[in-house]
Amino acid sequence: MKRVILPVLFLTGLLPASAKVVEYDLRIAETTVTPAGKAVTGLTINGTIPGPVLHFTEGDWARIRVHNDLAHHTTSTHWHGVLLPNAQDGVPEVTTPSIQPGTFHTFEFPIIQSGTCWYHSHTHLQEQQGLYGTIVIQPKTPPPSARRASREHVLMFSDWTNEHPHEVLRSLARGSEWYSLKKGTAQSLFGAWKAGAVRDFFGRERARMKAMDLSDVAYDAFLINGQRTSTLTGNPGDRVLLRLVNGSASTYFYVESATGPLTLIAADGHPVKPVKVNRLLMAIGETYDALITLPASGRPEIRATAHDGSGHASAFIGQGPDMAASGPPRPDLYRMDHMMEAALDEGGAVKAPRPAAPYPLLESPVPTTLPKGRSVTEIPLHLTGDMERYIWSFNGRTMTEESVIPVKKGDILRMELINDTMMHHPIHLHGFFFRLINQHGARSPLKHTVDVPPMGRHTIEFEANETGDWMFHCHLLYHMMAGMGRVVSVRDGTTRISHPGVTSHDAPPPPAGLPAPHGHGGDFALGPKKAGVKQAEALGVNLGEHAHDMPALWAAVSLQSHLSEGFINLRHSRNDYNLMWEAGWQDVDDTEYEIDATWERYFGPDFRAFAGARLTNREDAENRAIAGVRYRLPGMFWSSATLDSEGDARFTFAKTLQLTSRLSAFAKVEYDTGSAWEWAAGTEYTLTKSLSLTTQYSSDYGFGGGVVLRF
Repeated sequence: MKRVILPVLFLTGLLPASAKVVEYDLRIAETTVTPAGKAVTGLTINGTIPGPVLHFTEGDWARIRVHNDLAHHTTSTHWHGVLLPNAQDGVPEVTTPSIQPGTFHTFEFPIIQSGTCWYHSHTHLQEQQGLYGTIVIQPKTPPPSARRASREHVLMFSDWTNEHPHEVLRSLARGSEWYSLKKGTAQSLFGAWKAGAVRDFFGRERARMKAMDLSDVAYDAFLINGQRTSTLTGNPGDRVLLRLVNGSASTYFYVESATGPLTLIAADGHPVKPVKVNRLLMAIGETYDALITLPASGRPEIRATAHDGSGHASAFIGQGPDMAASGPPRPDLYRMDHMMEAALDEGGAVKAPRPAAPYPLLESPVPTTLPKGRSVTEIPLHLTGDMERYIWSFNGRTMTEESVIPVKKGDILRMELINDTMMHHPIHLHGFFFRLINQHGARSPLKHTVDVPPMGRHTIEFEANETGDWMFHCHLLYHMMAGMGRVVSVRDGTTRISHPGVTSHDAPPPPAGLPAPHGHGGDFALGPKKAGVKQAEALGVNLGEHAHDMPALWAAVSLQSHLSEGFINLRHSRNDYNLMWEAGWQDVDDTEYEIDATWERYFGPDFRAFAGARLTNREDAENRAIAGVRYRLPGMFWSSATLDSEGDARFTFAKTLQLTSRLSAFAKVEYDTGSAWEWAAGTEYTLTKSLSLTTQYSSDYGFGGGVVLRF
């Protein structure tokens, strides 16, 4: 292959005569691993997690053969932060074919930059299972003396769960609070009382806001270079360059050194004027280069602490006794003041004990302004979602509902990213570096990933100077898979289409027959295609695995001494297919049951509509069709109104109150025009993810107790 490819590349001018070809073979396989102390199956690259560090020098030619040794699954490799031809970007089916089991794919591209980058699978949830590694590209000419180091180390931060990531996503989709309980961040009335935040607790409930958290998943371990604790070489007095990479699936990290402040000299591979930070908040997907000097008094710790305070990983550099880093204070999850400071403050928040991202401090050493006289398209993108339902989107539309941002090659795309949620979102653009607009104006830094804090906003802009379809998405893996993505489609002579809120300085009208971005198709996989998929097809854009939503199935069954109740739910995007029942045998002559089989449509966090059938053997009742709505009231009360085919109406009000992290109280009041009043109240104590104890009093069936099983 080498003898054929090299002459062709030389003749076509794609490979400069002076370029050095640097080759790697990466083999992806299933391997038994123990990152968290328990033997589980992970995905490795050349037998390790993370994969090997790939070293290049600016001006090299990269040839990387990725071998898929998996028995049953396709895979892929995306070169995160590397500027390359679109076909080499590695997003399966969007830019590059999936790598089939037992085959390999050869990536070829010139190295036209320097800095710290990384690579990872872009197939489903494989990144969470271990498919990631680092890329180090040395500059063609030595850096200025202010940036030189006598030694350098790569520190790749990641998170690890012993659960299969598809089970993690299913747990998130069902709105489970188990992960918060497991990592000690579950909110409760008793917890609010201890924190002196009872007013804040009920204020949040009045505002119909879910309990705040900083991370979705309870991880079993946090890792640096695949280990909970790593040891790196160094001598007293060494000036060490730390290449910091956040390769986690869904964890932000606070990074700090026991030597004192970190001197940042590059962000996402691009130089910035040296600036010192005591503690660095790193979003998922970001890289930073930082300098430290090793002391003579011992070996300092570099500590990466999970944003939610649920754990940390450590690397010790040098010789002598350990010097511990302090770590940030635990977050105050009952009060949102620090989050509002990060959203609103341009400077002070980066110096707080729990600092915001250091963006106000980052200044490019050279101007980064874009060419003048180009057409400019401005797009406000609201970051939207529902933590309870686990649906994430831009402008209220998932990727299957609105998928493509078309732009003409050479135009400038300016996006205002506005976070309407209470979670951080690391937004990543493939194929380009954007200007992150800050107070440094013409010297605003260049980045490929930006943290948009809760209720915060950032403006980014870039010149669309490379054709192709480029992914633009939240780099929190589970958010991307739950819909938070787009494809920026750069074409020669592309006619831009209308997009919600777009201001295009010279945009012609949309092409005839193109589906409107906000149109709706059917939601179920076997039904009509959604508008976003139609939009992509009309523009010739392949969405790959993003062309469909991921369904989730779960159930909860209460088995008590006097009754049984529960539900089975199949969720697919904005649709729910429900089977709910209640059956009682105490204080009645014969066992009574009522079963509702419904289809429910999700319109937002607080409103849903449903229709279906009600089956029952209750006295003076019969099987009937039903339709109704559910609405969440201030105070987190759920209400519903149902009308059936016999003309009867039913009104229900229900409330659950978390008393402690494991103990909750619940109550329900119901009025039916056919059977009058009915009510129930009880408590539930969580033992495990799948098992709870419960007691309940029912106005129809009396008092009893038992267990709740979740599947």
